[in-house]
Amino acid sequence: MSTAIRFLPNGTVTSARGFVAGATFAGMKTYSTDKLDLGILFSSLPCTAAGVFTTNSIKSPSVVVTQAHMERGAVRAVVACSGIANTAVGDQGRKDALEVLGLASRQLGVPQEEIAFLSTGIIGVELPMGLIRAALPKVQLAESGGGVFARSIMTTDTHPKEAAVAYESGGRTITVGGAAKGSGMIHPTMATMLAFLATDAPVERSFLQRTVKEVADESFNMITVDGDTSTNDTFLLLANGAAGGPTIHSESEEAPLFQQAVTELSAHLAKEIVRDGEGASKVFEVIVEGARSQDEARLAARAIAGSNLVKTAVHGSDPNWGRIIAALGRSGATVEEQKVALYVNDVCILENGLPIPFFKDAIVLQMKNPEVTFRVHLHLGAARATAWGCDLSEAYVTFNSVYTT
Repeated sequence: MSTAIRFLPNGTVTSARGFVAGATFAGMKTYSTDKLDLGILFSSLPCTAAGVFTTNSIKSPSVVVTQAHMERGAVRAVVACSGIANTAVGDQGRKDALEVLGLASRQLGVPQEEIAFLSTGIIGVELPMGLIRAALPKVQLAESGGGVFARSIMTTDTHPKEAAVAYESGGRTITVGGAAKGSGMIHPTMATMLAFLATDAPVERSFLQRTVKEVADESFNMITVDGDTSTNDTFLLLANGAAGGPTIHSESEEAPLFQQAVTELSAHLAKEIVRDGEGASKVFEVIVEGARSQDEARLAARAIAGSNLVKTAVHGSDPNWGRIIAALGRSGATVEEQKVALYVNDVCILENGLPIPFFKDAIVLQMKNPEVTFRVHLHLGAARATAWGCDLSEAYVTFNSVYTT
C-alpha cells in the first residue's frame, strides 16, 4: 500500500463528503430483526459517474436501465435491493425497474436519469412492487448510513464489506469510500456482483471511466469463488467534487495517486468477497511473474485461482503442485516448461520445470494457514499479475444444492 494512502477507521461508502445513505427491510428476504434489503446511496451534489457491468449475455433489466443512465455520466444516486435479481422475468422486469426509478426520483427530488437501480438475488422472480412502494419512503438518509446500506445489499454474504481510504493533496483531503457484496456466483469478467464507490474528489468523466475499467481489471476481475459470472454484476464510482480543488484528469499530477487510492480500496473489497466465499475457510493468492505480457499474466493467475482441483487441494492442505502446473498450462498464457518455478508461501518446490525435494509435512503445515500464497515465475518477460481465490468445501456444495428451497 502506498504510504500516502491510509485506510480510515470504520470507513464506509459515506465516508466521502456529501454522501448519505440509508436502508430498510421491504420483505424480499426472509424476515429477521437484523435484515435489510432495500437501500439508497445519494450525493447532495451533482456527480460525474463511471461504471462497468456484467458481460453475461443475459442481463437483469436493472442493469440495462442503469447502463443507459450511466451513458450520461451524471448519476448521483443508487437504489439497490437484495433477495431478488429481477432477471429472466420478461418485459415486467424493465417496467418494474423504471417504476423503482420513478419512485426514487420523486423521493430524492432529482431526475430519474441521475439514478442507478441495481438488484441481486434469485433469478426468475419478479420484484414485489407493492412491498417496494411501501418500503422506499421509509429509507432515512444520513451521513452515518453507509453501514446499513452495505448490509442492505447482502444476499448469502456473512458480513458487510465496506471500507474507505484517504490521502492528502493540494492542501485538501480526498476520501474514497466503498461498499460491496458477493459470496457466491463470483468469477467476474468486469467487476463483482455489486460494488459501489463514492469519492469527494472532483474528477473528469473520461478519466474516471478509464480508472474504473483499469481498477476492475486489477481487482474485481481477478477474484473467483466458483467460476460463475452473475447476470447482475455492476461496479460504479460516483465523484461529487465536495473536497474542492482542481478537477483531476489524466494529465493531472494527482491522477496516479487518485487511481492508486481507488485500486487499493477495490482490491481490499475484492479480497473480502473471496474471504467470504460460500463455505470458504481459506483464501489463497496466486502471483504470476515473468510473463510476456500483463494479459498473459492475468490469464495464468486467473486459471490457477479458478481451478476446482487447486481449490480442493487448498481445502485439504494438499501440496499437489501438479494441479497448479496443469492449470497454468491450459490458461492460454505462453509457458515454457523448463523455465517455470513454483513457490508455496515462498518455499520453492519447482525450479526450471523440475521438482525440488521438499519436506511434505512442512508444506502441508504451511497450507493449513487461513491464507496461502502460490507464486509462479515463468521467466519469459517482466509482466506480473495477482489473482485471489478461496477453497472449495463440502459446505459450498451443501449450501448451493438447496439455495431456493
